[in-house]
Amino acid sequence: MVQWVYNFGAGAADGRAEMKNLLGGKGANLAEMASIGLPVPPGFTLTTEVCTRFYEDKCTYPTELKGQVAKALARVEERSGQKFGDATNPLLLSVRSGARASMPGMMDTVLNLGLNDWTVAALAKRSGDRRFAYDSYRRFVQMYSDVVLGIELSHFEKLLERAKQRRGVKQDHELVAEDLEKLVMDYKARVHVEIGMDFPEDPHEQLWGAVGAVFNSWMNQRAKTYRQLHDIPESWGTAVNVQAMVFGNMGSDCATGVAFTRNPSNGANDFYGEFLVNAQGEDVVAGIRTPQELTIKARKSHGSDLPSLEEVMPNIFRELCTMRQQLETHYKDMQDIEFTIQQNKLYMLQTRTGKRTAHAACRVPLASSWPGRMSTARCRYGRMQRRPMTPVRPRSSGHRASAWYARSTCFSTAGVSSR
Repeated sequence: MVQWVYNFGAGAADGRAEMKNLLGGKGANLAEMASIGLPVPPGFTLTTEVCTRFYEDKCTYPTELKGQVAKALARVEERSGQKFGDATNPLLLSVRSGARASMPGMMDTVLNLGLNDWTVAALAKRSGDRRFAYDSYRRFVQMYSDVVLGIELSHFEKLLERAKQRRGVKQDHELVAEDLEKLVMDYKARVHVEIGMDFPEDPHEQLWGAVGAVFNSWMNQRAKTYRQLHDIPESWGTAVNVQAMVFGNMGSDCATGVAFTRNPSNGANDFYGEFLVNAQGEDVVAGIRTPQELTIKARKSHGSDLPSLEEVMPNIFRELCTMRQQLETHYKDMQDIEFTIQQNKLYMLQTRTGKRTAHAACRVPLASSWPGRMSTARCRYGRMQRRPMTPVRPRSSGHRASAWYARSTCFSTAGVSSR
């Protein structure tokens, strides 16, 4: 029987980094990080071959897939100590795309999947924060309605603006739990108006809707255009990564961040990155809040008054520095990482080879730090891939390129092996 689903988490994984053609770049590296003992939330990957079959068979799945997904989901439940759809201790999921070549922002993601009118109450009780629970629910309904149900985001943005007007506030985070609970009801009413059906409450229906939406996004127009610009074959397909949610927006002891293990602009051996306290990644893309620096050195260099991660969460910062070294040693190259902190516990969500400027590519000391890689001298004359990157919105307040922006737009030279 063909294996369509690969598990990862709790220090073990079915896949490895070299399986990116099958698991996609994200899935392969999640498996690799789990296998070397990094704290990766448990999950599973639906392979790129599922995507290929999905399109070959007129948007239907292989017959064995649902059974394999059910077994993989049970393993995530076991590893997380939570149960999908349970009204007392619910497991919530993220569903993300993951092609073998990086395609930032081109395909779809759904977060907080599994929330409904019953599980949201359990999340509120577990977190001790009713506002957080309903904010997560509000985000989920909006994201799912856009990605899966095909409803224009503008409908939800208008309802959000009205909620802020009623409360007399300007920022989303100023809304209280009662506002957000009513907003969820308003969102669902809008869904019924737009599609003539109720928003799905069954978590399993939600899951398969999200999986289908990610596979469908492989053929959306922006993904097609990106593939044409970057010579990515349509036949490659995308994997889908289903993973237990960890929350960077559960309180002041939570955060989300991105980092390069070295400075991608000049190649210096500096930990370069940013984070936001009490936030999810989408808050950064929205440009509503200014990210904070990882290190004291970077904060002082950029004249920021906001405290660094090194200052506000020193133990987490030290742990992250250890993982930085572990990843560079293991992959023998500069890495671009994503992480989330939930209630003072660090989780790794992604690693990949970090893009860098040509200047940085020549300066990064490959030969001395990572045996078997190209030397600095050879790099000056070696092959370097230069390709245009699709820009994303920079931080709203910055005069410099932030780490969030740099990951997708500023740096176009990938690491080069000696092969």
